[in-house]
Amino acid sequence: MPIVKVWSPFAKEIELISGEEVLGMHRDETAWWAVEAPGVQHGSDYGFRIDRGAVLPDPRSPWQPAGVHGLSRRVDHSLFEWSDAGWRPPPLGAALIYELHVGSFTPQGTFEAVIQKLDHLLELGVTHIELMPVAEFSGNRGWGYDGVDPYAPHHAYGGPAGLKKLVDTCHRRGLAVILDVVYNHLGPSGNYLGSYGPYFTDRYKTPWGDAVNFDGPWSHEVRRYCIENALMWLRDYHFDGLRLDAVHAIIDTSAVHFLEELAAAVACLNAEVSRQHVLIAESDLNDPRIVRPPEAGGYGLDAQWNEDFHHALHAVLTREQGGYYRDFGHIADLAKVFSTAFVYDGRYSAHRERYHGRPATGLPGSRFVGCLQNHDQIGNRATGDRTAGLLSPGQLKIGAALVFFAPYIPMLFQGEEWAASTPFLYFCDHQEKELAEAVRQGRREEFAAFGWDTDRIPDPQAASSFESSVLRWREVREDKHQDMLNWYRSLAELRRSLPDLRDPRIEGTRVHYSENEEWMTVQRGSVLLTCNFGPQARTVECAGCREASLLLASDSNIDRGQDEVGLPGYSVVMFALK
Repeated sequence: MPIVKVWSPFAKEIELISGEEVLGMHRDETAWWAVEAPGVQHGSDYGFRIDRGAVLPDPRSPWQPAGVHGLSRRVDHSLFEWSDAGWRPPPLGAALIYELHVGSFTPQGTFEAVIQKLDHLLELGVTHIELMPVAEFSGNRGWGYDGVDPYAPHHAYGGPAGLKKLVDTCHRRGLAVILDVVYNHLGPSGNYLGSYGPYFTDRYKTPWGDAVNFDGPWSHEVRRYCIENALMWLRDYHFDGLRLDAVHAIIDTSAVHFLEELAAAVACLNAEVSRQHVLIAESDLNDPRIVRPPEAGGYGLDAQWNEDFHHALHAVLTREQGGYYRDFGHIADLAKVFSTAFVYDGRYSAHRERYHGRPATGLPGSRFVGCLQNHDQIGNRATGDRTAGLLSPGQLKIGAALVFFAPYIPMLFQGEEWAASTPFLYFCDHQEKELAEAVRQGRREEFAAFGWDTDRIPDPQAASSFESSVLRWREVREDKHQDMLNWYRSLAELRRSLPDLRDPRIEGTRVHYSENEEWMTVQRGSVLLTCNFGPQARTVECAGCREASLLLASDSNIDRGQDEVGLPGYSVVMFALK
């Protein structure tokens, strides 16, 4: 007999509504309401009415076929026939992660359409794809970080069945799949959780909305809501891991932090299903406790995005100094991030006007993800500029080479590998006019503070903002884009074939540089990378490079002497030393 449940500690009465059927629910001592509902089977639409109010969707709705304001639809996860029983994901330390947004990755914008591009990803050398959030959000287009139904795959992408088919197909093709999830806040439109109980708190604030109640009264059920959501994605959708959005905005003063509790729950699931799942955090705290084990005072997550790596690399290549890039821009910063993981590891930050970070001493590089581009660093620019629109091809090749050469897990953003010409703008599709206008105004104010011309800022609500962000796959066949794609494929092959480039030991990385002459060398084992960040040709000392094997060069005019190498402007070369 199907039993339908919902948690609501302050309700006096709750009714289950499904079609013409109205069933009164019964509350237990833990504030869970339940009722036997033989008519609510797989595919049945239903909702809850609290204290004779409006009919609302289920807080744990597995499917919202009519969007965030519609009824929920029951899903029996056992009905899907999986074909990945023997699947084991590649180890994270050997990963090449590819971040993609389902809606703009293809013109069709569906899970099914992603499947049609898997050959491209496999030929590139990708091992893990990372989906930006797919939980149900307002309208048909959006980034997904304003989701309001964390248990329901977005209806416009293909719903639960479409997502399962994508993951199952990826596993058959040898690709692991990571899902981006958001536990620091929920979106505004269609957010009915507050009607059910104290899911949010006004004791803390986030930049995006009400903070989630992780440590106040009734927070045990809110924590359970988020942890069981994470386990659902891993268990019922067979995801190989989760990327946790902006964990610095998860404020929890409990003795056991939410992240530690989540990691412990995932470890139990790993033991239960005999399959490894990973947790990757986004954090701007530069706090290695996130990835240290609990017995060492950490939270036990598997890896975290290394924001310093991106910022240091971006600032050296572009010379930008606005916002947080003010703290970067020297080759010395880039050299430090290669040698110690964080630039700011207890050092004074002029941007923050305080000391920031903590040393990552003793941690392997496989605890950190490094990139040249990601959705935030592109989409949070006023006009969604990709690095390809800011740099020359030679500079792009240097940036990509350093990502693959670093002792960290490399990550690419969709289209980066062929220097896609499309921007990646912030876009949304809120149906409420007041909310839509508030988002428009908020973007203008945010970018005005950075000195951007507000007249040039695209309207995030306009369909054109989304449409211009959709990848143009025809570019892959054009010569200049094909050249960049071949470069990325070659870099991925080098990392895959050379053990020294997969060695996670940060302390074994040797870096030399000249700030004035704008060059840097990085040696990892017997593999040496030398790059020229400036427009002028440079001669760089390179002991033994005459006898070394040339692995890859961005420019055919590399000149090798006995113990030096001549580099054209904006170029990079890699050698295997004897």
